[in-house]
Amino acid sequence: MNSEPAYQALFLGAGPQMQCGVGQFTRRLCETIEKLDPGSCTTLTLTRSEGTVAEIWRAVASARSLVCNFPIVAWKRVMFRPLLALAIARLRGRRIILIQHEWAGLHWLRRITYLPALLLANTIVMFSPMVRRELARDPLVGWTAQKCLLAALPPNIEAPAGIADSKLRQRLIAARGQGRLVIGHFGSIYPGKQPSALLNICAMLKERGRKPLIVYIGSFIRGVDRVEQEFKARAAELGVSDDVIVSGYVATAHEVFGLFSLIDAFCYPLEEGLTARRSSVLTCVESGRPVIVTGPAEPDEFDHHPRFKELIGRGAIVLVARGSDDGVYADRIVSALKWPSVQAPFDFDGWWQDVAQAVRAQFLDQSR
Repeated sequence: MNSEPAYQALFLGAGPQMQCGVGQFTRRLCETIEKLDPGSCTTLTLTRSEGTVAEIWRAVASARSLVCNFPIVAWKRVMFRPLLALAIARLRGRRIILIQHEWAGLHWLRRITYLPALLLANTIVMFSPMVRRELARDPLVGWTAQKCLLAALPPNIEAPAGIADSKLRQRLIAARGQGRLVIGHFGSIYPGKQPSALLNICAMLKERGRKPLIVYIGSFIRGVDRVEQEFKARAAELGVSDDVIVSGYVATAHEVFGLFSLIDAFCYPLEEGLTARRSSVLTCVESGRPVIVTGPAEPDEFDHHPRFKELIGRGAIVLVARGSDDGVYADRIVSALKWPSVQAPFDFDGWWQDVAQAVRAQFLDQSR
């Protein structure tokens, strides 16, 4: 005899291994929904050693809906268990809510592994109209864009009450004491962010005698791309290797914001332009320092996200017109030195409640 499901939603996770931005998002989303509706969610851990077929079968039976946010854990190591969970959910008549942050920006091999999830999902939650258009243009699964729901993406990291010191922070203090212009770039480093574009701006500032120091607070994503090797080669070619620091993984929010406190301005020259899925940009805004970013490709990019639009409206995020050359970015960075550091109130919990309410509404939607 089948018992009534105990939970509204089962989240797929990877336990302590969920250290990437996607993993942190999954954990905090589940926690926020739990605060809104205690006892409504549970998590199934899927790793190389956890998550047998029997465990997946029982866990799926315990909830009305299954929520999957790829990658669960390093995608090349744990690829099939999440897809098996989705297939079992379909077999057992459960709703599937797939959270998809990117599409065209993903490596083509990764997109192939995600295709079954797109087909099985009842609802696909996305955070950017641009990404939804990318999916709609896909010749294989473009029709699945009809299942998309746009939600407002919050930042992953909340600014803590205090900061923590570190060796890198001391290095930045010394650099500022030498008159260096410290330019920040936060988040994982991968091709979609065009990390080498900031190197060109660094070279231009150096030619102008501004003594720039570019600090990438994050680490390179390991994959089939040669992004790290190409990045280092480009820095050497431009003669800025000694003017660039890559922090690697930073463990705590206190350390992250300890580094942020020494940044003069953040800069993201993005070929695709700013999109509403750039949570790293939102985290930078919490520091109170100006964030200079390429403008969006389409005017409707933030129509579903009034909080993001408000940050742009009040100048916390400074947009640079698409197609601008490196000199325009350099000018904006230099002008940012004259701006006071204003740490305006940031309703972090409110941002997370927005996305939690949007996803939670899908648990009860029986129309699809």
